[in-house]
Amino acid sequence: MDRAKEIVILSGKGGTGKTTLATSLSKLIPNKVIVDADVDASDLFILLKPDPLRQDEFKGGSIASIDTKKCIQCGECEKKCRFNAISRNKEGNFIVDSYKCEGCEFCTYVCPVNAIKMNPQIVGNWYVSETSFGTMVHARLIPGAENSGNLVALVKREAQLIAKKKGLRSIIVDGPPGIGCPVISSLSSAALALIVTEPTLSGIHDLDRILATCKQFNVNAKIIINKADINQSNTEKIQQFADKNGLEIMGKIPFDRCVVKNLSKNLTPIDSDNCGAVKKEIKKISNDVLRYLSE
Repeated sequence: MDRAKEIVILSGKGGTGKTTLATSLSKLIPNKVIVDADVDASDLFILLKPDPLRQDEFKGGSIASIDTKKCIQCGECEKKCRFNAISRNKEGNFIVDSYKCEGCEFCTYVCPVNAIKMNPQIVGNWYVSETSFGTMVHARLIPGAENSGNLVALVKREAQLIAKKKGLRSIIVDGPPGIGCPVISSLSSAALALIVTEPTLSGIHDLDRILATCKQFNVNAKIIINKADINQSNTEKIQQFADKNGLEIMGKIPFDRCVVKNLSKNLTPIDSDNCGAVKKEIKKISNDVLRYLSE
């Protein structure tokens, strides 16, 4: 069986409504695996209320440590560390500042007596959970920890294994905001990127950046304008930009305070009848995604 098609929902910046749309699509599209790839600030679990089935530790980069019994005080490690992570303590022994150590391991190569070793750090956890709308793979990185791109790759790989085991053909990925390492990892092997933007100057600027990132990695992208009616002029600019670059506007979701009211109750716009126009547009987007998945 081929890989399941990955539909990744992204935005060039945070706060555009990406997770609200990802949750809504996760509820509307059947027979899929759900992934929360926003591992630095995961919040999909708040709306989908997963029941954890499995929890594993995630090991990030390694930090150096010096065995003072083996160390011969030659100082080569201190001289060669370009991050200034190695210094002497009050007792005169060389020690490693874990906050400065970048885990490059160079000190282990210059040490003539093998007194330095690298220690893998546990920087988060990842989970396989069950929700009312399908199996979900998600993770939590310790605040400030690195290697989020590797963690995104891990949860996506696990989702593919689950999809293959269950015979599912699609994966819905709630991606991270921005254009950094975890976004690039989210785009890896994606079949389609849904880019959620808003008609503001910063929204247009970041839309341009994330579309360039998608193009760089040869991922097909379609645009969804959230709160499309709050600034018709900027919405028209996005439309003109899309037309000029041969991009499809898959949906224009109107602004409605009902969305915030629903979210405050851990509900999405599709969970109630008080978000008629928003609900109708998201369902249209969902049907378009289903058609894409069936191709």
